[in-house]
Amino acid sequence: MAQDPKDPGAKPPKPSTAATVRDRVARGEADYWRHSDFADLPASAVAMTLSRLAGEGVLRRVGKGVYYRPHQTSLGPSGPAGTAVAAQTLRAPVHPAGLSAANVLGLSTQNPRRAEYATPAAGPPTGLRGAVVHTGRPAGRAGLSAEDGAILETLRERARHSDLSSRRTIERLLRLLSEEDRFGRLAAAALEEPPRVRAILGALGEELGMPESRLAPLRRSLNPLSRFDFGALGSLRFADRWQAR
Repeated sequence: MAQDPKDPGAKPPKPSTAATVRDRVARGEADYWRHSDFADLPASAVAMTLSRLAGEGVLRRVGKGVYYRPHQTSLGPSGPAGTAVAAQTLRAPVHPAGLSAANVLGLSTQNPRRAEYATPAAGPPTGLRGAVVHTGRPAGRAGLSAEDGAILETLRERARHSDLSSRRTIERLLRLLSEEDRFGRLAAAALEEPPRVRAILGALGEELGMPESRLAPLRRSLNPLSRFDFGALGSLRFADRWQAR
C-alpha cells in the first residue's frame, strides 16, 4: 500500500541523481566540477546531467570530464584560467595552495599573480608551467576534491592568506568542514600531514562537536610534549587541548 503523502511519518521521496547533481552545483562554491566529485552517484547519470548543464550554459566543458561554472562579472561571464584548467585535467592529484587555496575557500578575494598548487607528485606537472607548484605532498591526498586539498593547504599555512578576521576565518572553515562527511575524509588524510595540521584539524573538529571516535586518531598521532603554532587559528576554543602554543 502506498504511503499517505499527508502522513507526517512518511519519508520524503529520494531526489533523483540529476536533481542531486544540479543541487550540489548550484549550492557549491567550487569553480570546477568533475565526475569524481559525484563518486557516490551513478556514473552514467552524473555524466548525462553535467552534459545537460553544459548545454544549458550553467557549466562549460573545458576538458574530458571537467566542467567550469562561470560567474557573472561586470564584464560578463567569467572564463576559466589556463593553468587552472590544466590542473583539473592532470592525472596526479593537484590542489590549490597558498593564496589560490584561500581564494577557492572564500577566505580571500585576491587573485595571485601566479597560480599556486600542491601535488603528491615528485616533480611539477608539465601542464602547469608558469604556476608555483609544491611537490611531494602526502599520497593520502589522492581522491580528495580541490576544496578538500585547499583546506589542508590552508591549515598547513595556519590560514595566513585569509583576508578575514580570525573569528570569521574559523567560522568559514567550520562551515566547510561540516559539509557531508568532509571532516571524516580530511581526518583520515591528515594522518600523513605535518603534526600542526592534525592538531588544528582536531581543534576544529572538537569545536564542531565531532565524536571522540573521529578525534582520537588525530589526538593519538601527536607527541604530547610538542606545541604547535596555530597562527590565525589560535583563537579556536579548544586550541589549548590540541597543544597550541
